[in-house]
Amino acid sequence: MRVSDVPVGAFPGKRILSVTDETIDMAETESPAGRPGAWKRFVPIAVILAGLAFAYAMGWQRFFSLSFLAERREMLMGFVEANYALSVIGFAVTYALAVAFSFPAASILTIFAGFLFGWLVGGVVVAFAATAGATVIFLAARSAFGDFLRERVGGRVKRLADGFEEDAFSYLLVLRLAPIFPFFVMNIAPALFNVSLRTYVSASFLGILPGTFAYAYLGQGIDSVLLAAKEAGEDVGVSDLVTTEITLAFLALAVVAAIPPVIKRFRAGRA
Repeated sequence: MRVSDVPVGAFPGKRILSVTDETIDMAETESPAGRPGAWKRFVPIAVILAGLAFAYAMGWQRFFSLSFLAERREMLMGFVEANYALSVIGFAVTYALAVAFSFPAASILTIFAGFLFGWLVGGVVVAFAATAGATVIFLAARSAFGDFLRERVGGRVKRLADGFEEDAFSYLLVLRLAPIFPFFVMNIAPALFNVSLRTYVSASFLGILPGTFAYAYLGQGIDSVLLAAKEAGEDVGVSDLVTTEITLAFLALAVVAAIPPVIKRFRAGRA
């Protein structure tokens, strides 16, 4: 029963306020206590940025290089041999945190994984750890920015966003396969679109598999390269290991993955 339905004479001398169901619903919806402050949605992103700044301030980037691997290769191999399970778990957590905090070390850590655990185990560990870390940064960015792109742009950009959202899995798969954009950029960019968590996780996991195992395979066979560089007093970079053939193979995979959505859009345009 609504308050406005109470007979006016039921309570002499009392003033009856007219409150409808709609008024109550509106009050509940707009109640500050019923929803968190707008600033709270930026907390995850703020934590990630603070963590990234802290890592650089501590100089942790020096540990994510092939020079460090060359200097500590024997110590690392000995620790892994003596504590294999702990090493796998610790590496997976470290990798996931590095990705979640957008630390630019995905390629070098994947090479580390191949060197320490072999291409198969290293590739599997990296695939799950990278997907977990990417999911964390995706959720944080989506919480902060939500439908930022859709609400503020129109025209061709909006049509691009609509097309991305319509076939998000294929788009994400192609972009993951092709080494066009940095890994951390592709972790955040989909958050600007209306991409479901399930689509993001599945496309990311499948899309990074070829590159993950390729880099892990590089890591498995890098020992002789590291020894030669150490003896010569030279530093080795990831760019020295990635050949033109590997890059072309990634691009070929991306082209193959792009064929189904292109055909789908072509048929839709002719219909």
